[in-house]
Amino acid sequence: MALPSFPGLPEARSLRWLYSFVRLERGAILRLLGLSMLATLLTLAQPWLTKLLIDQGLMARHYDALVLACGALILTGLASTGLSGVTRYLHTKLSGRILFALRGDVYAHLQKLSPSFFSHRRLGDILSRLDADVAEIQRFAVDTLFSAVSSMLGMLGTVALLLTLSWRLSVIAALLIPLEWVWLRFMRPRIETRTRHTRESAADLSSFLVETLPAIKLTQTFGQQRAEQRRLDGYAQNYLTRLLSLQLTEFMTQAIPGTLSSLSRATVFLVGGYWVIQGQWPLGSLIAFSTYLGMAQGPVKSLLGIYVAMQRMKVCLTRVMELREEPVRVTSPSCAQTPAPGAADLELRHVGYAHPGTSHPVLQDATARFPAGAKIALHGASGAGKSTLVELLQRLEDPQQGSICYGGIPLPELDLMAWRRRIAVVSQDTILLRGSIADNIGYARPDATPEQIRDAARLAGLAPWLDSLPRGLNTLMGERGQQLSGGQRQRVAIARALLLDPAILVLDEATSAVDIALERQILQQVDTLFGNRTRILISHRPETLRGADQHWRLHNGRMLLLTDETMPAALNCAMAPQP
Repeated sequence: MALPSFPGLPEARSLRWLYSFVRLERGAILRLLGLSMLATLLTLAQPWLTKLLIDQGLMARHYDALVLACGALILTGLASTGLSGVTRYLHTKLSGRILFALRGDVYAHLQKLSPSFFSHRRLGDILSRLDADVAEIQRFAVDTLFSAVSSMLGMLGTVALLLTLSWRLSVIAALLIPLEWVWLRFMRPRIETRTRHTRESAADLSSFLVETLPAIKLTQTFGQQRAEQRRLDGYAQNYLTRLLSLQLTEFMTQAIPGTLSSLSRATVFLVGGYWVIQGQWPLGSLIAFSTYLGMAQGPVKSLLGIYVAMQRMKVCLTRVMELREEPVRVTSPSCAQTPAPGAADLELRHVGYAHPGTSHPVLQDATARFPAGAKIALHGASGAGKSTLVELLQRLEDPQQGSICYGGIPLPELDLMAWRRRIAVVSQDTILLRGSIADNIGYARPDATPEQIRDAARLAGLAPWLDSLPRGLNTLMGERGQQLSGGQRQRVAIARALLLDPAILVLDEATSAVDIALERQILQQVDTLFGNRTRILISHRPETLRGADQHWRLHNGRMLLLTDETMPAALNCAMAPQP
């Protein structure tokens, strides 16, 4: 299927991306186009049969011809109705496949992007592009394709029949077409601008809901319900204003050509009616001509709608391609190595990193070596870069200077997915998904059996709590597992890590939400369960870090190995803010 060319649309690579999904369905598209052409031919046949019914049946007083024409009209109508139902079903099926393929491709790309991308983008805006904008693109790529083919075929067939009936009236009907084209060219930039503004307002409204609904507890605590309602009303009013402006623009874009078409049709009736009164033309021919002229307005309106849809699609495709073309900074090499089996040393070699859009480095010349199977304590002031270091260890980001090596091999040379299965992070904010407790524990390993999930939960100390629940591991946790206590959430995360069976376990402020006694119990359990693995403990609490094989302090972007003499003073400074 050749790539169509539309003036004013985004560059060719955007259209190539879009129509790469359409080409995959070319067989189904060609079948549907064939059915659509057949339906158009059946529609075009009906006015001509009406002409025969009038001229050769009624006016000629020929009853047999009347019966034949009526029978042909009935059969044509039945065939058209049945064909319409089949076409609608197949069209909906095709549209759904292409829509979900487009959305799935964009979603797959988003999954490859680093967390920093999402931290600088509004989630509501991303959802708006992934949902409404992709749907608008699909409608143009599929629905508009069939509409254009059907309209063009209908237009050509109608014009041919109009010329057959009267070429002089056909010329009169075509006199106003240049004015319609000039009007469309005038309205095109206005449609684009108003469409873009409407999409942005929809994204603002979506972002507001995504941000405020999860924070409803905060809103209620500070009594800000009315203030948030006023903000919602403001976003809604702005969206409605821009939507009405867009609809008015689209209406005017099509109303003027429609008015000109009506004027043309009235002129045809005046001239053709005069011919019929003078006996120069059969009445059936006038009725057929006026019917075909009315049918021609349908394809014209459809083509006008396609022109409007083209401008909307241009805006939507641009917004989606901004996501689709966002560069992936962390990738797996083509000749990736598999991480060394068992425990291996983890090394930071002169690592430097600054967050995108900032000039001050979080890490600079950070160098450290964590022996295999050792228990490592890491602390530093707030903002020192501990969480950034964890993201670098997971390869959610890559260092901008230096390297991180496992078993002497830089992480970018290792298979990305294989490496991420070798390192597990239990953080302060344990991410839980809607579903059962078993679903959340097994998220690390979709192939885990129910017995393996149950064993991991038992080893993580969840058995007493699970026994108190009517459905045990099958208990649904609800949105983000908010009904779980801090200790329960941490144990679920530990069970998840156990199921992953990592070579490196990172506890990033994992016990900060529980009291000292429960923290001590959890840490003892971690030492028992992960005793032969490298454990990296990150915390502000001095008690959490005691008993480690090595103590490191992250200060001014550098890693400092503490000795027995410097460690007490450094631990006492753990709560101090980063200068």
